[in-house]
Order: sequence, then C-alpha cells, then structure tokens
Amino acid sequence: MTQAIRRLAFLTPGNYPDNDPAAGFEKTLQLFEFGEDIGFDSAWVRQRHLEPGISSAAAFLAAASQRTRRIELGTAVIPIGYESPYRLAEDLSTVDVLSRGRLNVGLSAGMPPHAETLGPLVFDGDWRSFDFSHERVLRFVRNLQGEPIGEPGAIVEFPGGRVAPRLQPYAAGLSERIWYGGGSLRSAEWAGRNGLNLLIGNVTSGEGTDDFFVAQLRQLEVFKAQSGQGRVALGRVIVPFDGADVTTRQRYRAYAEGRDARTGKPHGERRTLFARDLVGPSEAIVEALLRDPVVAEVEELRLELPYSFRHEDYEQILSDVVEHIAPALGWRENRVEQRSGRFAAE
Repeated sequence: MTQAIRRLAFLTPGNYPDNDPAAGFEKTLQLFEFGEDIGFDSAWVRQRHLEPGISSAAAFLAAASQRTRRIELGTAVIPIGYESPYRLAEDLSTVDVLSRGRLNVGLSAGMPPHAETLGPLVFDGDWRSFDFSHERVLRFVRNLQGEPIGEPGAIVEFPGGRVAPRLQPYAAGLSERIWYGGGSLRSAEWAGRNGLNLLIGNVTSGEGTDDFFVAQLRQLEVFKAQSGQGRVALGRVIVPFDGADVTTRQRYRAYAEGRDARTGKPHGERRTLFARDLVGPSEAIVEALLRDPVVAEVEELRLELPYSFRHEDYEQILSDVVEHIAPALGWRENRVEQRSGRFAAE
C-alpha cells in the first residue's frame, strides 16, 4: 500500500419494514448520528425506486442535515433519468444550504432502472425517445453553478423585490462536490474529462480482462489522466467480526458464503465482475485491504453496508472498522464528543 486513507465513509441501504417506513427512516437517521459520533467523515444513502428504501435522497438528507453537525452527507447514486436537471438542482441546493455545505451528490446516467414500469408514470409522451445520456448530468451541474438564466437583462419581480433569474438557493461549492457512479472505462473517462469526482465500488465491467482489480485500475488510470485534481472514492463491502457475538458471526459467515458464487468470474454480456466481500476478523480484513491494489491508489474509502442487516449489526460493523481497520490504513478519526443533549461545546 503506497497511499493512506484520509477520508472514511459508509453507505447504508436505508431499508425499512414495508408496513413501517417511519421506523426504518428513524433507524437510518440514528445510524448517521452514530457514524458522526464515532468519527466517520461522511455518510451516504442509496436512492432506490419501487423498493422499501429511500426513494428521495434529497428529502431524507434534508432531515439528516438537522440531526447531524459535522459529518458530510451523500447520495450514491441518483439515476438522473427520472429527474428534471433543474428541479433536482433546486432540491439538492436546498439540502446543501441546510447542511451548511456538507452535501455530496452521486449521479448515474443512462436508462434508469425499472423504466418499463415507471416510465409511463414519470414522463409525458413517448419517454423512450428522451435523452438519458451524460448530457443530462451536465445540465444539472450547470444549473448548480448559479449563472443567470433567461434572456439578457431579464428580471423576476416578487413581493420582496426584483432579482435577475438564477437557480435559488445558490449553494456555493456544491458543483465541485458532484460524483459520477462509474464502472467502465467510458464512464471513468467521461467523469474525469468533465470535472466530476468518481465513485467506484465492488462491481465493475471487465472490458478485456476477467481480473476485477486490473479492470478497476484501468478505470482509475483513464480517470486520472483526464481529471487532474478529481477525487476518487472507493467502495468495498467490509463486515468485521470483532464486536459480534457467536450467533451473529455465524450469520455473517452464511451471508458471505451465499455471495461467494458471484465473485471470480464474469457475468452477462457486459462481463460484470464483483470484488469478494471482506467478512471475518479485522486482522484478516486489514491484510486483504493492504493487498488490494486499488486501495493503494485512493485516499477515500467507502464502507458499503450489506442489505437486510439489523441496526445493531450496522453499529457493530462501523465501530469495528473505526477501531480496528481504518487506523491500520492510515486514517485518523474525526470524532464529535457527546454530552447530555447532543454535542459537546466547541
């Protein structure tokens, strides 16, 4: 390993019982609070449609902005095909202002998931002819930059006065915290060329190799060749045993064994490759991460929490990572001291 991890994040699925979404949202908000308290640098949620999970990352992270103070907030990723690039920019600018500049926005382009089911409900007319390309992402980014819109000299009059029309609220710096969820050479090159940051994880396209790490290193190479100072955040599924009881460890092992069949070989026409989940004692996980050639090339590590685990499992996993794994990779915690109430005085 040649480079230390400087920033530590976690990504949670945000699941909830189908008959009690409020309870699930509350548990996820509590996990954000817990992650902040033990020192994580950022906490991310997935945006998912037609599943018992977070379908509106903007709404959820607005709530999270009021339950946390320091930890950065992120969404990985919003399929922008279902979104208006202007209205989404308004919503996420509002979240960034509410969080005082802590928001990170992950996006993906292309035909959005479940399009045959949701397309007729989301779009008017023949939605199959709509533009779902990367250009939709760039339109979103341009909106965030706060430039005047409309005809030259245009004015908007409202009861409080007169202003030149532009996106409101303007969130300074948010356009520099846009991430693209990449998993191919094309997406990595495009993200770097257009000044976006890059999210990569434990799933990628093979593209000329059946070696997961070779494929991901090639993507990093093309991104860095284009981006200059662009950030890269790497996701890995990490489930340490240390703080778990015997029964929980057995459940973790069963989870890992059930997923091993997908690793080590390509899947489908795109030859999709999967990194092996890291499940076991922290010492063994650290050894695996130190051997991971992609970890050696990045400064930001994102812990991807498995679906359908219990809230107490997530807390145990986060705690073990902070205590036993991340420090061995060079990370230093950024802890918020607790007091009766919520936070210690600065």
